[in-house]
Amino acid sequence: MTLLLQNAKQLMENGELQDCHVFIEDGEVKQISTTSIEEEANRIIDCQRQLLIPGMIDVHIHLREPGGEHKETIKTGTKAAARGGFTTVCSMPNTNPVPDNEEAIQELLEKINQDAVIRVLPYAAITKGLNGEELTDIETLAHDVFAFTDDGVGIQTADAMLRAMKLAAKAKKPIVAHCEDNSIVYGGVVHDGAISTRLNLPGIPSLSESVQIARDVLLAEATGCHYHVCHVSTKESVRVIRDAKKAGIHVTAEVSPHHLLLNEDAITQDDANFKMNPPLRSKEDQAALFEGLLDGTLDIIATDHAPHSADEKAQGMQNAPFGIVGLETAFPLLYTYLVKPNKITLKQLVDWLTIKPATVFDLASGRLAENERADLTLINLEQETIIDKHTFYSKGKNTPFHNWKVSGIPVMTICDGEIVYEEEYHG
Repeated sequence: MTLLLQNAKQLMENGELQDCHVFIEDGEVKQISTTSIEEEANRIIDCQRQLLIPGMIDVHIHLREPGGEHKETIKTGTKAAARGGFTTVCSMPNTNPVPDNEEAIQELLEKINQDAVIRVLPYAAITKGLNGEELTDIETLAHDVFAFTDDGVGIQTADAMLRAMKLAAKAKKPIVAHCEDNSIVYGGVVHDGAISTRLNLPGIPSLSESVQIARDVLLAEATGCHYHVCHVSTKESVRVIRDAKKAGIHVTAEVSPHHLLLNEDAITQDDANFKMNPPLRSKEDQAALFEGLLDGTLDIIATDHAPHSADEKAQGMQNAPFGIVGLETAFPLLYTYLVKPNKITLKQLVDWLTIKPATVFDLASGRLAENERADLTLINLEQETIIDKHTFYSKGKNTPFHNWKVSGIPVMTICDGEIVYEEEYHG
């Protein structure tokens, strides 16, 4: 399969846009030119001077399969990812069964190979059954998985985390942590702050997140393990990670679009589409996350795409499961509400979604260059639309961003040289 992309705009290191034409063959970018390319191709695409970037990478998503197919499947989730401009996603292990042994992981890999329309790199669990106690066979499982995590629950004892980090360091795999000390969550469903008081809902203290990060960075220092913090949400967490990096500890961290764009004040009523874990925090926390992203304390953006059924989310804040979807809305939201108002540059946004996750996790993706994977996303920066959850490819419609006006729409996604998503009207 050969593709010739003509009349695209490439984002240069200095942030400027440059005309480019790209020839793709056998899943690789063979030629990039500022002038015309004369190669014959199976398909020639006029990119109409739209932005061409590396395919985006999301290191934190939930595909729910196996066991939660009413929420999402590998097929629907990866189609949603392709529509959102993502070509590589990393799937969390809170499924049923949990990928905590060789047989379960091999079955998962076979299902991914069968149904995924983009690249899926699965996590394995740190502990068997995500119970926080007995460790999985990290050394054996390391060959087939992206990293190790018990995402959805924090590792409650320092002993379990220390043993896991020692094994992960030996296997040269990251430990990726959902940080939450259950002893001080107190049954919370929203941030412990003004909104929890006003709506009379139990609050989740910021401390429940930051105290585990503080513990874990010291364990990472002791073991030499690459420690990656999921969905950072509090100013204290940012401070701890910043200090750990200054101390030379191998810690990296991600922030989610919803924590950058929203704070607890967005919750005006008992609406579980605003229920996620960690919860939307205070304005001060939101500001600290933004500052941490800008100064490099937080390395990347990841969606924490967490689909649920409409019935589950209709149960209200107290009883509905945590989580919102994000794959199909991430780039347009961040572009519209951060880049267009000049809070960040387009180059910064693209880097946080492409080259930086590739660099943090040593992935052979995230670059638009000759002799690299042909994982590419074409984006119409001018096109405007209204987010409509009813049009999502994902089974999950649980979003707080329904009816938001956005621009910067992915119109074509190419993975390994194959077109995996194309907006209907696009030529």
